[in-house]
Amino acid sequence: MNKLTGLDWVAFVLVIIGGLNWALAAMDYNIVAKIFSAGSTAEKIVYYLVGLSALYLLISLGKYSRK
Repeated sequence: MNKLTGLDWVAFVLVIIGGLNWALAAMDYNIVAKIFSAGSTAEKIVYYLVGLSALYLLISLGKYSRK
């Protein structure tokens, strides 16, 4: 069985944060915008990192699906 690397864990945590933020957005609450102020560069960086993390996990999914 493959073990998760540090990058895997970071990507996993960022995707979880993104998913929770998306769920909260359904209730008109954006926690990332509240923390980093809406429209700021830091907020955009967080969104880019979440998106890149999702792509990374999608691409590396085959690594963990092999037996």
